Amino acid sequence: MTPEQKRRTRTTATIVGAIVLGMTGMAFAAVPIYEAFCRVTGYGGTTQTATAGANRVLDRTVEIRFDTNVAPGLPVEFSIPEAPQHLKLGETGLAFFRVRNVSDHTVTARANYNVTPFKAGQYFAKLECFCFQDRVLAPGETVELPVVYFVDPDLATDPDTEEVRTVTLSYTYFLSTDPAALEQSAVLAP
Repeated sequence: MTPEQKRRTRTTATIVGAIVLGMTGMAFAAVPIYEAFCRVTGYGGTTQTATAGANRVLDRTVEIRFDTNVAPGLPVEFSIPEAPQHLKLGETGLAFFRVRNVSDHTVTARANYNVTPFKAGQYFAKLECFCFQDRVLAPGETVELPVVYFVDPDLATDPDTEEVRTVTLSYTYFLSTDPAALEQSAVLAP
């Protein structure tokens, strides 16, 4: 191999290595970047987190429906004993969900959520929520979980949401995949 061929081979190997490292880095960064994008834009029904209620309340009302789901194989019952709520835009709402471990062993579960229609997600703000937090449930244990929320009055001025009169907040409970939580469940299991 001539010195020129060795130089070209090294250059090609360096470029290919840099591309592979860059693509690997992008793969690891994709999930946090996507989650941040969804939080900022409400894409995919992602709601907003708020530290205070809305600064104004409008006369326009919206119906809030609730939906509960449980992933296959998770031994819990998950429900909302409340009927849909009707709130004015900007008014703070409170709903209680109920989850019960129907098994004879400790279960660690976590809920995630979305809002439909998706375009309303950026206007649905939660002040308090049980989502994305591991919940350890003893055998037979039942807990009530509050969600405090409001629909931002800016929904009324967005031409893309002028027909939105009903918003559905949907939660799904999954078995936690956090290794520490699973270890704690194993320790607490009878």
